Amino acid sequence: MKPELNTLQIFNKDWALVTAGDKQSFNTMTIGWGGLGTLWSKPVATVYVKPCRYTHGFMERNDYFTVSFFDGKYKKELGVLGTKSGRDCDKVALSGLTPRFLPNGVTFCEACTTLVCKKIYRQDLDLNAMPQDAVDRYYQGEAPHTMYIGEVVDIIRNSDV
Repeated sequence: MKPELNTLQIFNKDWALVTAGDKQSFNTMTIGWGGLGTLWSKPVATVYVKPCRYTHGFMERNDYFTVSFFDGKYKKELGVLGTKSGRDCDKVALSGLTPRFLPNGVTFCEACTTLVCKKIYRQDLDLNAMPQDAVDRYYQGEAPHTMYIGEVVDIIRNSDV
């Protein structure tokens, strides 16, 4: 039986990978914040990436990104991808995960489910519009996240490999 996506905890508790780029050059990172829903009558995934993260440049330069979900047994591998920087090392090799190249993005063979998203909106979060406790906790000395909303144009399940 395939695990079901629990949309209320899939990011915060279970984590995911957001990946942008292509076979020639890509980067991925573990995310704990995100959402799934509908915008402008389109199914969407929303992810947040800080400008200081190496993945941010890939998100800015590419029209597509993927959001990949994994079985809990890959928590250690996702931990590597969330603590190492692609600027400094080949963190994908360190994680042991296997990249899978798609026509519009990159996922991993070990992913249970991957959402292929076409970027339809991006916005830098505004510190002045946030609760002060969030500013104090997450943004001392760092720029706030950029929010990316992508239309889900394809869903790839592990059985589709």
